[in-house]
Amino acid sequence: ISTNNFYKMMKSVIAVALVASASAFVPAAKAPVSTKLNFEYGEYDDKLWDQDSKKDVYNKWDPASPRSTKNFNPFETFKGNSPDASGIYPGENRYKDPMRGDQSYALMLAEKADQEEREANPKAGSEPGCAGCKN
Repeated sequence: ISTNNFYKMMKSVIAVALVASASAFVPAAKAPVSTKLNFEYGEYDDKLWDQDSKKDVYNKWDPASPRSTKNFNPFETFKGNSPDASGIYPGENRYKDPMRGDQSYALMLAEKADQEEREANPKAGSEPGCAGCKN
């Protein structure tokens, strides 16, 4: 190999190496990422979460269907906590402190009577471990 051909070959090798190394710093084309969250909050999200709204959610609750933000027992507790208006418990992702109604001793007595009635007549299929329960 002559010196002239050697220099031409080295120039070609160096040029190819520079182009190849430069492409390592070019960002790869990425597919667009959707920013829409596929999460649906409960019916009473950002609304008053009082005994009447809890009763409404309870009456619509189907214990045989999988638990969701629209299908949950609002009176079920988990680790000593009650769920928000979407069935999410404190400490879990997307928990929102619900808008609570006024409280009085008379209202607490009425809630206690409702609780005793629910416990005496539970919904069919609402045993712990059912599809619509957290526990």
